[in-house]
Amino acid sequence: MLKEKLERCLCQAVQEAQKKGELPPVTMAQVSIERTQNPRHGDFVSNLPMKLARSTKASPLLIAEQILEHLPRLPEIADVIVAPPGFINFVLRKEWLAEQVNNILAARETYGDSVLDEECRIQFEFVSVNPTGPLHVGHGRGAVLGSTLANVFKSAGYSVEREYYINDVGSQITNLGSSLYTRYLQCLGKEASLPADAYMGDYVIDMAREIVDEYGEKFLVLSSDEASAELGGIGVCRLLEVIEKELALLRVDFDSWFGEKSLYETGQYQYVMGLLRDRGYVQEREGAVWFETTALGDEKDNVLVRGDGLPTYFASDIVYHYNKFLVRKFDRVVDIWGADHQGHIPRMQAALRAMGIEPERFTVMICQMVSLRRGEEVVKASKRSGNIIALKEVIDEVGVDACRFHFLSRSADSQMDFDLELAKKQSDENPVYYVQYAHARIASILRTALERGIDYSGGDVSLLVAEPELSLLRQLVLFPEVRDTVIATMEPQYLPYYARDLATSFHSFYKQCRVISDDEELSRARLKLVEASGIVLARVLGLMGITAPERM
Repeated sequence: MLKEKLERCLCQAVQEAQKKGELPPVTMAQVSIERTQNPRHGDFVSNLPMKLARSTKASPLLIAEQILEHLPRLPEIADVIVAPPGFINFVLRKEWLAEQVNNILAARETYGDSVLDEECRIQFEFVSVNPTGPLHVGHGRGAVLGSTLANVFKSAGYSVEREYYINDVGSQITNLGSSLYTRYLQCLGKEASLPADAYMGDYVIDMAREIVDEYGEKFLVLSSDEASAELGGIGVCRLLEVIEKELALLRVDFDSWFGEKSLYETGQYQYVMGLLRDRGYVQEREGAVWFETTALGDEKDNVLVRGDGLPTYFASDIVYHYNKFLVRKFDRVVDIWGADHQGHIPRMQAALRAMGIEPERFTVMICQMVSLRRGEEVVKASKRSGNIIALKEVIDEVGVDACRFHFLSRSADSQMDFDLELAKKQSDENPVYYVQYAHARIASILRTALERGIDYSGGDVSLLVAEPELSLLRQLVLFPEVRDTVIATMEPQYLPYYARDLATSFHSFYKQCRVISDDEELSRARLKLVEASGIVLARVLGLMGITAPERM
């Protein structure tokens, strides 16, 4: 990475100046390099001299000049400029920029990929909705976020596993069973009232009818508790099939589907509870079993086992994460949770400490809800899905690509307004259409070259010196840096931002530079640039799980 290389060079230059007594031997400030917003100021900029000025009491401009004296010459850099009040600006060499076209064409679909020095196993657990109903748009946002991050980390050399955690025990599964049993009785013409906490969507009625068609009156001979339990199990299986199909529509799949029930069946729950008890973190009081999380930094203690003897969600989650870290031995775990789980983070961090697991290995991303609208009109919940807006309805209306692009377009921790009308527009107003049209335009240019028999494989990229060409080149070489920024920040919204910027640069280049012209040598060079642009655009779209169309 060029950015990291420049940071290392700056650090070494400061250390060399300090050795020679030209700069005071103060503690090194954080060395950082940023992209400039204006190419006239160079391509990269560092404010390191101004940071050092605070501790050295020296002039930032003088510090910058001293650093400059010890910076090595780099083949990528044409010039290094000191600018007031104390910036160091780096200007990329045009020849180096142009040569990146050949590097992109050589790497093709692996451009930007990297290999870690040592294996790091990272697990992404996301969606994990209780199998009690269809997915809503909020689940879709989390699904796209998780699958995209998994793609990004895999491209950087991580060993990635995607997991769906199935909450197949507990009160919500019990409620599903009782809801199904009531609807089952009603379908058979029996008098039955829905419980207060029943699932109300039409999907429960449809499922009850299917069960009647398949099993007839089989469950009438059972007690209500037995029938509800069996029907709950049937409902969970059928809803998991629906969930898996809907996620597949969204191009989201999982390497493993992990059932909560298995934690109890294998004895892991009993073992971990015993471990916490042995370490002095469990106490019985007020008729319940408590985990003393205050001893580990949380604001309050939390119940592990209720007075009725049933484990809490928190207890199961502790055991589940013990399994992730200490049984399956993931180096890092990333959980993507809904907004209602924000308060669950500190107590899980406390539980990890109690089990001897470094909390730094555990990352939680909170995914805020999505509001749907058509222009100014707010979209209401559907009767079929209950009190939610079903994900499949949105996919059917706007398509998978638009769903994925728009779900990624905002930071996960911010509320999202999803305009369905905008997502369907075939115009520059719709960002996914705008980006995909750039790729389709690239494919069209390359088809024209093929039809005319133009062999551009030997094109001389050193001819790419016009500003629109250089501007496009600067965008192309940003791709690995953007990918690494997503990894460092866990914020995949940088991908759609970059895709749109790259599409803008390509559209601008296309309008200002005739690709296939009477100048055969320049045409061949520009065709190579066009193909490289297509490769990078397809790469970023691929990481987002979005298609790169050849025609539109």
